[in-house]
Amino acid sequence: MIDRGWSVGVIDLNEHALAALAEERAEATAEGRLVTSRADVSAEPEMQDAVESFAGGFGGLDGIVNNAGVGGAFGPVVDLRVEDWDATFAVLTRGVFLGIKHTARILIRQGGGGSIVNVGSAAGMVGDAGPQAYSAAKAAVVHMGRVFAAELAPHRISVNTVNPGLIETPLNPTSGSRPESMFATAQPWPEVGRPEHLAQAILFFASEETGFITGEALCIDGGLTSVGARLGTVTGTNSLGFGVVGMNHGTTGRKPEVHGEASAPPGEV
Repeated sequence: MIDRGWSVGVIDLNEHALAALAEERAEATAEGRLVTSRADVSAEPEMQDAVESFAGGFGGLDGIVNNAGVGGAFGPVVDLRVEDWDATFAVLTRGVFLGIKHTARILIRQGGGGSIVNVGSAAGMVGDAGPQAYSAAKAAVVHMGRVFAAELAPHRISVNTVNPGLIETPLNPTSGSRPESMFATAQPWPEVGRPEHLAQAILFFASEETGFITGEALCIDGGLTSVGARLGTVTGTNSLGFGVVGMNHGTTGRKPEVHGEASAPPGEV
């Protein structure tokens, strides 16, 4: 987006990530085209302040990309902690809702339309592609895209969702226990997904090129969701195979927590 000459505001809970981004994009930061804000996307006052601050600084908004994420709660359903479940939904669904809510207020007031892009997941499209809380929360994101697309269409505000599959990110690295070769063989397309593959779709939906398209949920997964049953087992994203219970806080700066061993072996829950 910055390379296209757009002005961009970035929200993150991780101060180190924001500082690294500002340093990487020093020229845009100095020009005021990149502004960062440390905020918890699940906390409405913080989210509202950040969005309104961006609008004030940029002289308005054209849209938002709701992309905050955590790996979330993992383990067998009989062992999952409700606070971990709620924390997962707070970031992945409430955060998206708050981003839509406060951006839509500004876009409606401006009267010129706009674009809202939500980042869902292939895990929200099938039943065995990730931890239960994460998958259920991402399914909610997909459907929020549809219901808010219907509501906001009269204001010429498009709402679309992109659903990445196995994309190499800090949340989903291709090193260690799941090398790139596994990513490539688990999907029909013969290469691992890269952030730029996802970025191309986000840029399209965030631009005026979207035109008449709204309420769409686009899978960017190299055909992964076409594979069929037991997707999570094939790719290693099914956390039931870990044999432990805990919470993955993603790139927030907080370390993953393991509460203990699962009460039943994998396959016996």
